[in-house]
Amino acid sequence: MDVLNNLFARHFHSPVLRVQPLQGQLGGSGRKIIRLCGEKLTAVGVLHDVRAENVAFLEFSRHFRRHGLPVAEIYAEDLSHGAYLVEDLGDTTLFEFLSANRQGESIAPPVIEAYRKAVALLPRFQVEAGRDLNYKVCYPRSSFDRQSIAWDLNYFKYYFLRLAGVPFNEQELEDDFGRLTKFLLTAQRDYFLYRDFQSRNIMLRNVTPATAEAAVAGGPCGEPFFLDYQGGRKGALQYDIASILYDAKADLPPELRRQLLDHYLGALGNYIKLDREAFLQHYYAYVYVRIMQALGAYGFRGFYERKPLFLQSVPYALKNVRWLLHNVTLPIQLPALMEAFERMLGSEKLQNLASDSTPLVVRIFSFSFHRGGLPKDESGHGGGFVFDTRSLPNPGREERFKPLTGKDAPVAEYLNRQESVHQFLAGVMSLVDASVSNYQGRGFNSLMVSFGCTGGQHRSVYLAEQLARRLRERNGLEVVVRHLELEKQGR
Repeated sequence: MDVLNNLFARHFHSPVLRVQPLQGQLGGSGRKIIRLCGEKLTAVGVLHDVRAENVAFLEFSRHFRRHGLPVAEIYAEDLSHGAYLVEDLGDTTLFEFLSANRQGESIAPPVIEAYRKAVALLPRFQVEAGRDLNYKVCYPRSSFDRQSIAWDLNYFKYYFLRLAGVPFNEQELEDDFGRLTKFLLTAQRDYFLYRDFQSRNIMLRNVTPATAEAAVAGGPCGEPFFLDYQGGRKGALQYDIASILYDAKADLPPELRRQLLDHYLGALGNYIKLDREAFLQHYYAYVYVRIMQALGAYGFRGFYERKPLFLQSVPYALKNVRWLLHNVTLPIQLPALMEAFERMLGSEKLQNLASDSTPLVVRIFSFSFHRGGLPKDESGHGGGFVFDTRSLPNPGREERFKPLTGKDAPVAEYLNRQESVHQFLAGVMSLVDASVSNYQGRGFNSLMVSFGCTGGQHRSVYLAEQLARRLRERNGLEVVVRHLELEKQGR
């Protein structure tokens, strides 16, 4: 932290007053990601001890910015200590925005528009910036070649199929892997392959998940900014669009996937002479490879490292496999691989994961002690938490904040500057996190968390939204937020 504090002080000419860890629940990269806050400015610090990966990220970032692409500005770096400081892009990922603004397969129009913006920008990374990128700094390989594909396929075979107990014929499966690899390598591969182009690596500026109401009403969706391309290398165009459209937990409806693929191909046609038929001939083979890579990761983290949260993504990936088997015919024969997929879908062990994946519903309320009293438990389970926020600084005492709520940026900024608010929220997170983990482990399906303040308009609303944002980073949760006093006011 001393290294990051020094980088911040040298760049902004002011000290760090507060830090906030940002690494999500499912972070598997080994990086420590921390928001550093000064009196008026913030930045994100990263600590990572793999120098080659840091070099790739920093050089790619500067290259993309030279091309006018929306990525974080690099403020400062100290590679000898594995540290660098970058622009703070906010808190809302495309995945969080999607999660907060959907009802099953019904997705709010601004979320769809955010996806459209993201996939339309992808060709600029792949083609425009990919033309003069320095591929010598790629980590761990400069190309998505035979070796890279073999790593992904073996990852799937040994960490998912083997550990899930799905039977397969080793030689026949290897023969299929060889045929699949040969076919994949016949696609044009002279482009930048982002590698992790998915909803959790796309940030939306000027938007929070709390803008669900605005989203449903057709409000702005914010501009996408992009992260986590340090694993990029030279490769085929199909891989990245497959990554975002078949991102397991995003669970995009098939028709929306089709529309977004068409939108991407329209944008791609502005940069290359596009043969759609040739593109689509290889596309679904890359979809399969991306899904297998993801399943390998879920198996490694879940079965091998015994981190059950990762296994909660498996049912969504299997849903994608089922759709592909029923709707797609590849131009090559892969009988052993297709048989392994069918056995996955029929696996009792994996079916149990699906039955265990019923989400824990966390209902979060804000309310007024003065006007309404405690929220009623409608789940019938009782229990949960009630947090009294009246000990915190009250924005409602200042005239400028009286017409606003805890969902408005000026109130959020005011409360975010109060150290007591951060200490309070840290205590809340510790208690709620422990209960969520325990409830999930025991198969419970409901938890209620309530925040009360004097008027139910500022502090309680802000803290309810902050807790909801952080919980939405976790798998296996459905987060429902209600602001009781604001509802009474028609707000």
